[in-house]
Amino acid sequence: MSGSETYAFQAEINQLLSLIINALYSNKEIFLRELISNASDACDKARFESLTDKSKLDSNPNLEIKIIPNKKENTLTIIDTGLGMTKSDLVSNLGTIARSGTKAFMEAIQAGADVSMIGQFGVGFYSAYLVADKVTVFSKHNDDHEYIWESTAGGTFTILKNDEEQLGRGTKVILHLKEDQLEYLGERRIKDLVKKHSEFISYPIELLVEKSADKEETKSEATNEAGNTNAEESDDSNKKHNEIRSEWQLLNKQKPIWMRNPEDISKEEYATFYKSLTNDWEDHLALKHFSVEGQLEFKSIIFVPRRAPFDLFDQKKKPSSVKLYVRRVFIMDNCEELIPDYLAFVKVVVDSDDLPLNISREMLQQNKILKVIKKNIIKKCLELFGEMSENKQEYNKFYECFSKNLKLGIHEDNQNRQRLSDLLRYQTSKGGEEQCSFKDYVTRMKDGQKEIYYITGESKKAVENSPFVEKLRKRGFEVIYMIDPIDEYCVGQLKEYDGHKLVCVTKENLKLENSEEEMKRKEELKVNFDSLCSCIKDILGEKIEKVVVSDRLVDSPCVLVTGEYGWSANMERIMKAQALRDNTMGNHMSSRKTLEINPENPIIDELRKRVESDKGDKTVKDLALLLFETALLSSGFSLEEPVTFANRIHRMINLGLSIGDDEPTGSEDHTFEEITESTSKMEEVD
Repeated sequence: MSGSETYAFQAEINQLLSLIINALYSNKEIFLRELISNASDACDKARFESLTDKSKLDSNPNLEIKIIPNKKENTLTIIDTGLGMTKSDLVSNLGTIARSGTKAFMEAIQAGADVSMIGQFGVGFYSAYLVADKVTVFSKHNDDHEYIWESTAGGTFTILKNDEEQLGRGTKVILHLKEDQLEYLGERRIKDLVKKHSEFISYPIELLVEKSADKEETKSEATNEAGNTNAEESDDSNKKHNEIRSEWQLLNKQKPIWMRNPEDISKEEYATFYKSLTNDWEDHLALKHFSVEGQLEFKSIIFVPRRAPFDLFDQKKKPSSVKLYVRRVFIMDNCEELIPDYLAFVKVVVDSDDLPLNISREMLQQNKILKVIKKNIIKKCLELFGEMSENKQEYNKFYECFSKNLKLGIHEDNQNRQRLSDLLRYQTSKGGEEQCSFKDYVTRMKDGQKEIYYITGESKKAVENSPFVEKLRKRGFEVIYMIDPIDEYCVGQLKEYDGHKLVCVTKENLKLENSEEEMKRKEELKVNFDSLCSCIKDILGEKIEKVVVSDRLVDSPCVLVTGEYGWSANMERIMKAQALRDNTMGNHMSSRKTLEINPENPIIDELRKRVESDKGDKTVKDLALLLFETALLSSGFSLEEPVTFANRIHRMINLGLSIGDDEPTGSEDHTFEEITESTSKMEEVD
């Protein structure tokens, strides 16, 4: 070997190495990712040069990466057959700030960032000092001799010419591991790291592993080795003993399927890749394999699982929906910046050549490329869901699992709200058990119908028999049943569809077109029932805001409606069920209730007559309270005093059965007048 030359590290590098050696880091394992990435880049450069000059690969036509752990000497060696470095390359690349992200890291440190984020910054070659106290580099370039670079990170490094050349072309990095970092010599540890970070590197990565095998030896071989022929060993049987052999094992058998043409990939290959990506035991439900080209280029595959994970909406669990690669090098698997929360159920692989390899979470938040990638992923996801909707059976499976996610998207994603609304499915008053889309609803709308009618509630049975839909059903209008709690939040953001306003039939200002005769009759009824409305309002007081004659009832005597911009009865029920709810918000958002009475119902008509004949009739108060409480229940509200209500019902049963009366009843049927004559006794209940 020729005499060595000593060089001083550039000031920033010296400062960086001091930080690496004297500080503690949480993510030391990234050193292997960085060194393999450097080796892959060197192979890329060699392959690129060989395109114009094939002789560049004469010294070694194979482009590959090899890893050799040595437990005896506590060294880990990474060898590549890439381009290699000349002497000047060694000085400039390993002694100054190159393109390894080091400068950005140092600027972040000087700005007061936490030194523990070095594992996220990709400091390239210098990350070797996370686990090694000395690094030796052998490198051979086609245009120069082989040189050895070595440093203990003490402020200087040495370079000397290697007269006994070991490499035909390429680089060999030897890490002399620290005493507390010997775990990186373990076969399983290395395999796990390569699988996690470098599985899809374009060049073969091989690990030298030790295998034990039983070797048979004959009696003569044993005699020669022992040098004697002991009688005890003179039998004809062969002996066996353990032999340790070294062999190369390929670590990256799984090829980057996203780099291939989708037409050349079979369903089985996609299924195998999906399972290796997600550890799912079932095949995916659907996928979209695409590439984006132009000013920004990236390749991606989107997989839709067959079922939803049990912890899909677990806020504490960080989603691992997107695996981000840069030039086939794995960067992170929980890249929240690339996908919104409502699409966290899809599994995505993204490989970009435009992002820097040393991308960090701090840089991600400011990277414009990522925003474009995110926009494209959302667009492609919605396209995929739209394609799935063409197959009714397949889409029903998907919608059953992930309908809440789509509705959450409508609540959160105002840019794609209309596209997401096309994917929603609901049962309706005309659809039976089948679910239909808003588009289906619009095509079935009656002539002259301008609004889309919907009702929210706890179950289909509760809403389809609700008094709110009586008039609509009689007139042939279709009503959408929204029975999922998240529908309340969803429809709060989705104000209209295709120019048609969404109208909740349980709220005020439900306007149904009436003929002139109906309008005239309605005005007459209002006048006739004004006294009853005033009387009921006086009885109920602050429980309601007003009492009006209803235009939405057909059979039911009365119903409670809420304000157009406040909570519906169903929303009020949902909010009361929240374990950590804020009572002050409930007081603010709960709408004042309006009692709508049905003038054509015999009970209401009889009450009107009683009020007009005797305003002091005590039975009116009891019946008004009872009607109000039954209206609360039928309208979807909860009773504040269920015991009081139960006592009223028990009193009515007693009176109906004439229990406690002097004269026993001979018939089970009683007229309204007979019951109301005795209801003055109900005053005791109040």
